Amino acid sequence: MKFFLKSGITLLILSLLCFNCKEGDKEKKVPVNKTAEDVALTSYVNPFIGTAPLTDPEMIGYTPPENWRVWAGLVYPGSSLPNAMVQLSPITEYGSGAGYEYEDSEILGFTHTNKGHWNLCNIPVLPVSGNARHPFRSSFDHKEEDASPAYYEVLLKDYNVKVRLSSTLRCGIHEYTYKDTTDRKVLLDLGRANNRVSDWEIQLIGKNRLEGFQQMGKEKIYFSALISDEIENIEKKNEGESEGYALVQLKDGSRPVVLKIGLSFVSTGNARENLEKEIGDKSLDDIREKGVETWGKLLSSIKVSGGTGRQKELFYTSFYRAFLWPALRSDNNGEFTDEAGNKRKEDFRYYTIPSLWDTYRNKLVLLALVSPDVTEDVIKSLANRGEIRGFIPTFFHGDHASAFITGSYLRGIKDFDVKKAYELLLNNAYKEGGTRPFIAEYIKKGYISDPQIDDPHVESKGKAGVSKTLEYAYDDYALALLAREMGDMEHYRELLKRSGNYANVFDPSVNFMRGRRENGQWITPFNPQYPYYEYMYREANAWQVSFYAPHDMPGLVELYGGEREFENKLDSLFKVPWNPGHIARNVSGFMGQYCHGNQPDHEAPFAYYFADKPHKSQEVIDNLLENYYGVGEDGLALVGMDDAGEMSSWYVFAAMGLYPLSPADPEYLVTVPVFDSVDFNFKGHKPVSLQKKSEGRKLEEIRIDGKKSNSFFIPHRLFRDGGKVEIHTGE
Repeated sequence: MKFFLKSGITLLILSLLCFNCKEGDKEKKVPVNKTAEDVALTSYVNPFIGTAPLTDPEMIGYTPPENWRVWAGLVYPGSSLPNAMVQLSPITEYGSGAGYEYEDSEILGFTHTNKGHWNLCNIPVLPVSGNARHPFRSSFDHKEEDASPAYYEVLLKDYNVKVRLSSTLRCGIHEYTYKDTTDRKVLLDLGRANNRVSDWEIQLIGKNRLEGFQQMGKEKIYFSALISDEIENIEKKNEGESEGYALVQLKDGSRPVVLKIGLSFVSTGNARENLEKEIGDKSLDDIREKGVETWGKLLSSIKVSGGTGRQKELFYTSFYRAFLWPALRSDNNGEFTDEAGNKRKEDFRYYTIPSLWDTYRNKLVLLALVSPDVTEDVIKSLANRGEIRGFIPTFFHGDHASAFITGSYLRGIKDFDVKKAYELLLNNAYKEGGTRPFIAEYIKKGYISDPQIDDPHVESKGKAGVSKTLEYAYDDYALALLAREMGDMEHYRELLKRSGNYANVFDPSVNFMRGRRENGQWITPFNPQYPYYEYMYREANAWQVSFYAPHDMPGLVELYGGEREFENKLDSLFKVPWNPGHIARNVSGFMGQYCHGNQPDHEAPFAYYFADKPHKSQEVIDNLLENYYGVGEDGLALVGMDDAGEMSSWYVFAAMGLYPLSPADPEYLVTVPVFDSVDFNFKGHKPVSLQKKSEGRKLEEIRIDGKKSNSFFIPHRLFRDGGKVEIHTGE
């Protein structure tokens, strides 16, 4: 049966699950004092998934050079709340992504900020005892380690200290049980972080309060900490210098030591106020219980039934990972430090820039569905930065704030100054010197060229002109949709025309997206299998970007010569073997030439729909869900970087049976879920139930509120109005 497919693009995202505990489901240890629903949902989250190394050359695609850890996973197992300022987690190695690597045997400290991108890991703290000496570190055993949402614990074997951690939005709480009650110390390793520390300071206030800051370049993080026991003295080593530290000596005592710490990016006074308001007299168990309640409420917005215990574990762990970034940067009193370094106070919560290149594809759509209030404030934060810069900022590559803001607006998130945001996005799309490098060349030629390099290699420097052209074309499409909403039909027509520029880098003689020289000629030599970091392609090869036109897939199909030719090319994408001699550190986890370990081709598994072969897409999707998450000896590795939740969000959507192929469009592509039913209860929306009516994996029919649909897509308005989606399948 041939379904109707829109020209342009559609999509869908979802949030999850209705949960049934079945015989044979994986049992997991859960904290006490939780409601039945919280236990049912948060107990499936395993924060260690993604922390283990990817080591199998067959899974990686090549044999890594000696002592080279593939950039896979790069997540942390510590405590955090959704989109919080504080991520309190162990660190085993600085400069190593998230700082925690499962194969390591020593813990260097517990840091209070994290993302998984070789930055942050600020304010390291470590309890030590006895005759501990620099460099401070302790061995540990995974058998004496545990983690769950809003909680982490471990035994530091060298110091005989049991550590328990939990956190609030802006604060952390530590509990240390020392076996040695006579020589107890706390290290504040303030000269260290994942970024180079340029200055730090600490001072004792009264008998048990510590305050100070840690500075990395222009960014300064303040802290205020209370210790339950009296402080005898502080030994400072090279104060203010990189690698310097402070060692706090506590009075003798037998009770567990509790350290409560508040953070602020404004001042120590604000850090102290954050601590008083968020923790105050509460115990660690109080904070942990509240954290579990917070995560349980968020996870319960999507409930699943059916599926295996392992599928639920991967699903809810991925759902959890998707809501750790962007991170809060404003204090309880509303103050924050803006891009210009000025203290501000606004009527919204200020957040970091989202990892737009990675997460615009799916995670930010999930954020808009599950947490519209956070999404609103993230957009306001972007616009605030834009007013200072003159452009809405991006992250890393592309201009995908256009897709994020447009898609959110079209999904009903409108409580922000959309006119101002639109004006700034127009600056992005038309003015040189801002968010879109080489925009003048793009406007003039309809593509971005690359220099001729006679013997290119992975790290050859270029403009990544093919990737930029493809991404700018999609960004033009997204902005065109917003222009139409704003009644600006002149820009709507112009940007919509520009959105066809993706075709200008398609070479029909080879059937690939290919780099062009300044004079318009195709770049030679040309090897479509060779990956580049920024020459022609961004962290990809020609195979991996040649199916990217999510706003005009029917037009892309025609470039290939029609549905049959397009299908054959897709078959080759997933079957042509990866050359093990082609090594790029963050390009791993292959199915043929398709790379699931990095973002640029994550739309490709869904492309068979546009050749009227959805069952072929389903075969690829099922393979990825089953074999590319939670891999390795311990089942704790990912085939690529999670990148602030993008890889996790791909799993969430694909497992639910919905995907936002074009995130700017308020619609979702329907696939076959791994669960029998998925129930959505999003804030401000009426309930939606998605039900799989048969056991097969071949999509045959979609019914919406009992009526047969002639499209593979469902509109977002279904979530606004409520309804029921039935998915009928065959073998």
